[in-house]
Amino acid sequence: MIQQIIVGSVFLVALFYVGRLIYKSFQAKASGCATGCGKCGAVDFEKIEAQIKKEQARI
Repeated sequence: MIQQIIVGSVFLVALFYVGRLIYKSFQAKASGCATGCGKCGAVDFEKIEAQIKKEQARI
């Protein structure tokens, strides 16, 4: 009986872990990065363009 409880809890933890990975991969697509690893920041081209325009206005 105790073996079934242990195996069941390991299975539930693994299921939760995989579900969380899948959830994070869908959330990452909304932020611009398809991998969901969180190591790289998505490039914000609008911010770069605004900085370039700001620098050009100063010149």
